[in-house]
Amino acid sequence: MDWRERKARGITRPDPTPEERERFMREALTEAQLAMHDGEVPIGAVVVRDGEVVGRGHNRRETGKNALYHAEVLAIDEACKTLGGWRLWECDLYVTLEPCPMCAGALINARVRHVYYGAKDEKAGSVESVTKLFDLPYNHRPTAEGGILEEECGALLTEFFETLRKK
Repeated sequence: MDWRERKARGITRPDPTPEERERFMREALTEAQLAMHDGEVPIGAVVVRDGEVVGRGHNRRETGKNALYHAEVLAIDEACKTLGGWRLWECDLYVTLEPCPMCAGALINARVRHVYYGAKDEKAGSVESVTKLFDLPYNHRPTAEGGILEEECGALLTEFFETLRKK
């Protein structure tokens, strides 16, 4: 059954439980650790549909020499390829840091249902910290919830930047 049939029949997955939210944020943290291992800012993301990870990504801007290689964009790309389409309206995204303006825009354009993030980004966060792009009158507005494993997500970023400053 394709997305049109599912939508017409009103088939949608209920919101994830707190345990599921934590489990999928841990998957995103694993992605973030891969980024840190590669010398990248440790941000990771996963796209989930019906309780299954369908896309993964972690920052690769430095290694890929590309400003677009943010964790969210790479996870969305993989999810679109996995599912065979660009509309991710049945999907949720889990990311360790509040999305920036580019990633928030990608989430709107991909029609992601809900965004769960760990730590706030006071410098570039575009879900609630600097601006609230999801509140603007676009044709799609994902819902969002921050603070999922916030301390762990923030600690990984702090560790990375402290280590970088010592070099």
